[in-house]
Amino acid sequence: MKNLRDKYCLVGVGETEYSRGSNRTTRALAVEAVRAAILDAGLTASDVDGMLDYQSGDSTLANHVAPDLGIRLNFYMDVMGGGSSTEALIGLAMGAIEAGMCNTLAIYRSMNGYSEFRIGGTGARAAQPVRGLDLAQVPFGMRSAGQNFAPTFLRHMYEYGTTSEQVAHVKVAHSKHASQNPKALLKDRVTVQDVVGSRWIVKPLHLLDCCLETDNATCLIVTTAERARDCRQRPVSIMGVAGRVSKPRLDFHWAHGPITRVAGYYAKDIVFGQAGIGPEDVDVTGSYDAFTFTTMLQLEEYGFCKKGEGGQYVSSGVIELGGRRPNNTAGGHLCEGYTHGMSMVIENVRQLR
Repeated sequence: MKNLRDKYCLVGVGETEYSRGSNRTTRALAVEAVRAAILDAGLTASDVDGMLDYQSGDSTLANHVAPDLGIRLNFYMDVMGGGSSTEALIGLAMGAIEAGMCNTLAIYRSMNGYSEFRIGGTGARAAQPVRGLDLAQVPFGMRSAGQNFAPTFLRHMYEYGTTSEQVAHVKVAHSKHASQNPKALLKDRVTVQDVVGSRWIVKPLHLLDCCLETDNATCLIVTTAERARDCRQRPVSIMGVAGRVSKPRLDFHWAHGPITRVAGYYAKDIVFGQAGIGPEDVDVTGSYDAFTFTTMLQLEEYGFCKKGEGGQYVSSGVIELGGRRPNNTAGGHLCEGYTHGMSMVIENVRQLR
């Protein structure tokens, strides 16, 4: 595998307001976010010649967004994908530049995830039609991400003695961070009792264990390290990337054990190997907090604590601002707004700057 460490950089980030009723099209939201990222980088539309986006049948295409900004594309791609698409598209952007297909790419995700298409929803507001694997699940009531992940979370509690109170500290920490973020949708701090006292969604998930649903668009700009030197902001070098890493069998993941293992188990050796560092060298983390439990599992699998000790790790204070290794310092999906993975990268870019 070719190592591209430090050859490419993130040079611009952009985002819209996080809301529960944008009253705008995903096309308009995308244009705003991409324009903001280009300005953040100190570039102009003519400097961008590549564009990538991902969606779940709920957004607008790159060849619609680019003309609205006056961008002439040499390369673009629209990807149907979920939460692990952010890092995959960063890797794809690097590959496209490496192949000489373009020089500077904008990556965006635009969604009206509350007011229009709701992930896991049904009826007219469902993000995707029922097909494929869903045909073996949805007719029996297994529709949402929470229902899909619940067996994994319950098994972790059974095997390792993890408690809901321990994992609730993820929400507590992220709410602390969001309280200091003017853009966060939820700025109120919560307690462990608030989390475990909120209504059940699907055991062991309470309402406050679950991420927000929001309308927003977000964007990243990727270019070469050489071009990055001329950009407005301090460039953030990409030391390693692993996108779309999955278990050997992703379908019915609970049937192909160990079910408490998530993709970070397979990704960690790739990204840390490329970067030439280990978990002990990391000062701040960004996790995909679709749920409090997913943050705990990811931090375990990337080696920030031993397997089975995730509950102790997240409840120790280490993931809060002021702790050894703060996580999702803008509030994450649990409190800032749901961006399908983009906002964690945006916030970490800002931290590294």
